[in-house]
Amino acid sequence: MFDLRPVGYVIGLLVAVLGAAMLLPMLVDIAEGRGHWPVFAQSAFVTGLSGGLIALGCANGAQERLSIQQTFLLTTGVWVALPVFGAIPFVLGATEARVVDAFFEAMSGLTTTGSTVFSGLDGMPKGLLLWRGILQWLGGIGIIVVAMVFLPELRVGGMQIFRAEAFDTMGKILPRATEIAMRISTIYLALTLVCALAYIASGLSAFDATVHAMTTIATGGFANYDSSFAAFGASTQYVAVIFMLLAALPFVRFVQLTAGTARPLLQDSQVHAFLAVAAAVAAILAVGQALAAGSLSEATIRASLFNGVSLLTGTGYASANYMIWGSFAVAVLFFTGLVGGCAGSTSCSIKVFRYQLLFASIRSQLARIHAPHGMFTPRYDGRPVGEDVIGSVIAFFVFFIVTLGLLSVALGMTGLDMTTSVSGAAAALANIGPGLGDEIGPAGNFAGLNDVAKWLLAFAMLIGRLELLAVYAILTVGFWRA
Repeated sequence: MFDLRPVGYVIGLLVAVLGAAMLLPMLVDIAEGRGHWPVFAQSAFVTGLSGGLIALGCANGAQERLSIQQTFLLTTGVWVALPVFGAIPFVLGATEARVVDAFFEAMSGLTTTGSTVFSGLDGMPKGLLLWRGILQWLGGIGIIVVAMVFLPELRVGGMQIFRAEAFDTMGKILPRATEIAMRISTIYLALTLVCALAYIASGLSAFDATVHAMTTIATGGFANYDSSFAAFGASTQYVAVIFMLLAALPFVRFVQLTAGTARPLLQDSQVHAFLAVAAAVAAILAVGQALAAGSLSEATIRASLFNGVSLLTGTGYASANYMIWGSFAVAVLFFTGLVGGCAGSTSCSIKVFRYQLLFASIRSQLARIHAPHGMFTPRYDGRPVGEDVIGSVIAFFVFFIVTLGLLSVALGMTGLDMTTSVSGAAAALANIGPGLGDEIGPAGNFAGLNDVAKWLLAFAMLIGRLELLAVYAILTVGFWRA
């Protein structure tokens, strides 16, 4: 019989931790003096108690190693349970959100998607703004650990290519997965603190700097203002660009860097390709705007760089309404969001390494056509890549495209127009944040969508954040029979 207790024990502990995290915005609300603190006190009590009871009830089934089925279920179950409890402050708080809106916001936060159903952020209690930042920050560190520890072992979407590398620093194999998780968490926290200090130096208040540092390093995109980063000056936007790029790099390379070797980071082909794409997108957008306006200014370059990097990394901040840049720029930005950052980072979407592996496979196939009797093996970072990895990557692309198509059709059936349906599906599935059009574009939000569309998009955020196959696996009959 399938034993759910080990899964329930871990989920219960994480829910209890989420409840403890609610005490931070409670303290901020007390300091602000607007009387909103009881919301987080009540939410923390309910969440902490529920998580503690679940953990206690399943404690007798806790074990050090999980089966492959339990690991799949745990990976998915965590990202379902946490948004349920993370939504409570939105229901009880000043937003008085309906369940669908609160769950959508919490799921968007924990999956670091950044799509929002809330407006009037400028006057929202600071506790709720901080809570949105905390959700994204926790989701960011969570997905790094999942990507480095779980997905390679589950052989999801080609991530198995990083199985050995994730635990290898300076040629020394780390004894436990928890050690790599602790090192990554330390670096994640350090980057957040440095980012916050940089934001303060650029002119932001300590509160704004803290929240935006959380959502920047998580590449989440929740902002404290309806106008997102258009509310800030040039120096703040440049700081955001730097840290969005850093957060989209493989965190295992930072572990190796702190261990004393920079060579893996400097020689990583994935990093090279990612930075090249970021530069190319910014240049294309800047040239396009310059040709349309007849001149090239610093503001044009900055807007192109900021919004291009924001969508490439899946952060979802906006410093301008790029919907008015013309159809060419909009098309470039749409496909930019489907590239993503590096594996093992907080960024989302398809990710650069999968495109590298796909193109390597295509080159190998073309070479076989020209020389049928030759031996051509796809290579990644100079190493040969097995057929299982290539097959897994191709399966991921197929599942992604099919899911994007089906989700777009389903959203269209709820009454949404084609632009909103397709871009909304892409924004949720790739965890980008804003879609296209007047309603869900950079100048709007998702509040006006119907409830069915919001539930569909929330599910898409979940499966997109967990690399699709991890979620689809538990929906099969074979999974439960194994």
